[in-house]
Amino acid sequence: MSRLGKITRRTLLVGAVAVAGGAAFGVYQIRRPVENPLRPEEGATLNPYVIIDQSGISIIAPRAEMGQGVHTTLAALVAEELDADWEAVRVLHGPPSAAYFNGALAHGALPVADYAMRDWQRRVTDGLGAASKLLGLQVTGGSTSTVDAFERMRLAGAGAREALKAVAAERLGVAVAELRTQKGRVIAPDGSEIDYRDLAEEAAGRDVPRVGLRPQSEWKLLGRSLPRSDMQAKVSGAAQFSTDIVLPGMKCASVRICPYLGGGMERFDPAPALEVPGVEHVLDLGNGVVVVARNTWAAMQGAEAVEIDWTPSPLPASTEAMYDQIATAFEARANSTMRDDGSPDDVEAALEVEYRVPFLAHSTMEPMGATAWLQDGHLTLWVGNQAPREHLRVAAEAAGVAEEDVTLHTVFLGGGFGRRVETDITRQAAMIAAKLEGTPIRLTWSREEDMRHDFYRPAAIARMRGAVAEGRATLFDAKIAAPSVTRQAIGRLAGREMGGPDKGHVEGAFDQPYAIPHYRVAGHLAELDVPIGFWRAVGSSFNGFFHESFIDELAHAAGRDPLHFRLDHVAPESAVAAGVLEAVRDLSDWDSPLPEDRARGVAMTWSFGTPTAVVLELDKTDGPIRIARAFMACDPGLVLDPGIVRAQMESGLIYGLSAALMGEITFTDGRADQGNFPEYDGLRIFNTPSIEVAILQDNPHMGGVGEPGTPPAMPALANALHALTGQRVRSLPLIHAADFLI
Repeated sequence: MSRLGKITRRTLLVGAVAVAGGAAFGVYQIRRPVENPLRPEEGATLNPYVIIDQSGISIIAPRAEMGQGVHTTLAALVAEELDADWEAVRVLHGPPSAAYFNGALAHGALPVADYAMRDWQRRVTDGLGAASKLLGLQVTGGSTSTVDAFERMRLAGAGAREALKAVAAERLGVAVAELRTQKGRVIAPDGSEIDYRDLAEEAAGRDVPRVGLRPQSEWKLLGRSLPRSDMQAKVSGAAQFSTDIVLPGMKCASVRICPYLGGGMERFDPAPALEVPGVEHVLDLGNGVVVVARNTWAAMQGAEAVEIDWTPSPLPASTEAMYDQIATAFEARANSTMRDDGSPDDVEAALEVEYRVPFLAHSTMEPMGATAWLQDGHLTLWVGNQAPREHLRVAAEAAGVAEEDVTLHTVFLGGGFGRRVETDITRQAAMIAAKLEGTPIRLTWSREEDMRHDFYRPAAIARMRGAVAEGRATLFDAKIAAPSVTRQAIGRLAGREMGGPDKGHVEGAFDQPYAIPHYRVAGHLAELDVPIGFWRAVGSSFNGFFHESFIDELAHAAGRDPLHFRLDHVAPESAVAAGVLEAVRDLSDWDSPLPEDRARGVAMTWSFGTPTAVVLELDKTDGPIRIARAFMACDPGLVLDPGIVRAQMESGLIYGLSAALMGEITFTDGRADQGNFPEYDGLRIFNTPSIEVAILQDNPHMGGVGEPGTPPAMPALANALHALTGQRVRSLPLIHAADFLI
């Protein structure tokens, strides 16, 4: 790809290091090093994270930038220790490589609630994380990016800094301890300076010393809000997404796949499509067609014009029939009972209710797309993705080439939320490129194709039993039925389904920090072949609604204030959960009275290592119910960039409110009824509340921030609706039950 002026792992260092003189720096403190994918033909490289060449410093980010700001925070980890000039740093996405394994994905492996995890259990998960490099899971997800990188990427910067200082010390004839560094330069005792660029090539050939990390008190970049590394490119239009790529002789493509999930294609007539100006090819993909044209609009119009006879879906004929099938899972033995305190069967329930949530689409702002070019037996792809190594493997398989003959560029993602872990778009792009070898292909799905061929958040049902006595909850008994995201999604990635208890199925329910004497959460796995996958907050996205709605019902049954009821039930070992409840109480002025046409609702969910509490204030003064104000408090532990944490909390809240208010995918004969934003909308500026966020740092363990804002948003809205109207709604979306401003 050097012939196109694009960065590949060869041109990245052969061009920048061997020719201009530079080095790649860093060090893992893991006993067995992984292979560095940035190795030049000459000279030594130590790690995949830092490159210094004659044009400056580049930092390799191992995770996908999909708007969450992760490239900024990850680069700052390195730059802090390296003493780089932040304004001059370039940030690049790393190539597919086991070197960029995500060890923090193992943190959720043990069937233990995060708030209750003991030190020895955390050491076990750390060990599993180190061992996970054998799998080489280069995945962006699970709110793990910063947790995984926190030590490793700082070590990369520190090791590079000390190697550069060692070279400078020899040149100057002084001790390393007499040197200091600042903004990409080594500074001698006499004040003279040597630019890192003049030291890099020599430093690359020596061992990197093992070094300590700077204390937080000496940080200059971390702990404050930095200018986003991706902002200038996005504001100026220079940022490249999957369907921004322009190549010589490029053709544009769009697909039309059987909309009846699980169905296929019996026959098709390409003639109407070939009459559309600009259309050049109509190709058979087995379960649909791809139309190749001179521009994307012609390709989409051509795809719609193809006459196709589809075969039917094997799925139940209606959404209600799907719910019926999910409900049959309650009749079978539970897959898991990860919380079973006391003797729930011996306590008479005073409250028995059922909750339901629907299927949801990811609805990323950027529809699925990829650009692929097979030439001279080598396939090159540009695709926004959350799992580069898996996408590379699938691309090689689809194009019929070896993995070493594939170059994959991970570009900016216009939203991911778990959708771009999936490899379907990469497989299609590679197949089309192989059918038209020598021609670069830019594949873009229509919005309708995107929404009707999603890997959905599953529909789910919860059956709850509860009791209260003397103002406290005595029984919390939940049974949760849904198709298993873990088994489907991991099955696609690993090629086989996982067995055993499914922790992800009941996360957000079994692991909440409440002390109730008789407390049970059972998970029942439903057999339903609707394609499902990771959706922001995964199991916590629906279990948060079930759990916190029912806690609210128990509070009202006990005649208690819902927020104070929660505070009274927080387990002694989870003081940080009480902290976020107290913070959101104070932020929202919870205890002050409101006018008759206004009311508040509260919810708190511990997910992805971070307790997050939300208070929503509703107003029906002027007609439809309006979400007037939102208050959030979270405690992710050590905060590396407050601006990014705040933005992610606001984003998670809006995503959750959109789902709670109007998100719903329904099916007729196995075909999704919704195909575009008019039928599957989200909050807009006019109906998004003002949002205030309190960020606490009392959590002793670093948690995630990308997903924890979503789960409490949904029950907080339903609880606020109950406080405003007296109506307890146990099924989402809420627009079916109340007149909201939409």
